[in-house]
Amino acid sequence: MTRLFAIALLFFALPAGPARADVLESAAHGFVVKSMVTVAAAPDAAYRAFANIGLWWDSEHTYSGDAKNLSLDPKPGGCFCEAMPDGGGIKHLEVVYTSPGKTIRMAGALGPLQETGVAGSLTMEFAAAGDSTRIDLTYGAGGFYRGGLDQLAPIVDSVLHGQLVRLKSYVDAGSPQSE
Repeated sequence: MTRLFAIALLFFALPAGPARADVLESAAHGFVVKSMVTVAAAPDAAYRAFANIGLWWDSEHTYSGDAKNLSLDPKPGGCFCEAMPDGGGIKHLEVVYTSPGKTIRMAGALGPLQETGVAGSLTMEFAAAGDSTRIDLTYGAGGFYRGGLDQLAPIVDSVLHGQLVRLKSYVDAGSPQSE
């Protein structure tokens, strides 16, 4: 279990740049985290940018070490997957609901949580805000995790917020690197 926790800390290492903990609820059996950014694009364009996940996701938070190995098929039953160099692969999340330009919801346990008795749901909502789009990311996870999921809530929140900041930079500046 020490190895699993070390992997979890590596996978969920705190990103550089702005990250704010928005842990809405946290307990040993589960947590809900939420982050928000506003991007300079219409909701449909922001949604399409999100679906191009391999272009903006941080390679440090992949198993293969290269975000270009990530793909997202934004339709029910679609996969947020990662191809591995050895021919293998990982299903990070499965798409369970889509409303293009508005909402995409995916189910699954992220990263090392897959090795435990945890289930999760990640929802991305895209709402017009004048000439911009507000993107809300909510991730809830629950189940069994030795030592309690509450210890991971702020780490997961920070990592997911870091990914959202990269998406914002990708949409606004054409590059996932924060300025």
